[in-house]
Amino acid sequence: MTPNPIAAGLPTSGDPILIDISTSITSMGFTLQRKRAGEKLPGAWLIDAHGNATDDPTVLWEEPKGALLPLGGLDAGYKGFALGLLIEALTAALSGFGRADPHEGWGATVFVQVIDPAAFAGLDAFVRQMNFMTASAHAAIPRNANEPVRMPGERAMQRYREQIVNGIALFPAIIPSLTPWAEKLGVELPRPT
Repeated sequence: MTPNPIAAGLPTSGDPILIDISTSITSMGFTLQRKRAGEKLPGAWLIDAHGNATDDPTVLWEEPKGALLPLGGLDAGYKGFALGLLIEALTAALSGFGRADPHEGWGATVFVQVIDPAAFAGLDAFVRQMNFMTASAHAAIPRNANEPVRMPGERAMQRYREQIVNGIALFPAIIPSLTPWAEKLGVELPRPT
């Protein structure tokens, strides 16, 4: 299976909690960035075609191909595999198009569900509960005092605010991968500052 991400936005009285995780240990995009940069992954997040865990991103593109390990890795990967199957059911199975069909181009399917808290206990009650969860997480004693506990999306919102002011720092392998497209489409690539 592919990363089969699951995402959710949960309102609070401040920044929303933004959940965006893969049901695999890593994503294809991050793995491809590492491959293009000639770098290994931070851990043995892949499995080669012979069943060996590896940090070598090239195993996903060699024949026979390897795969991303599910969330939980070799020890508890059944949990990530089960979550991945749930995403497959909500996306490919409900849409009627997925892995059982011909592989031509990128065949991603998406499932979107919007739940209005007002239809249940109300937005104020929802926000009160999420504010409590956020405050409880922030009050937890971190394993490393230099890395306080943060909620999903907090770092993304911090980066967003910084990038609005200072611009975006791209991973070194991104611009070379965009160069052929920029030339083809006549688009000027951003210049480093």
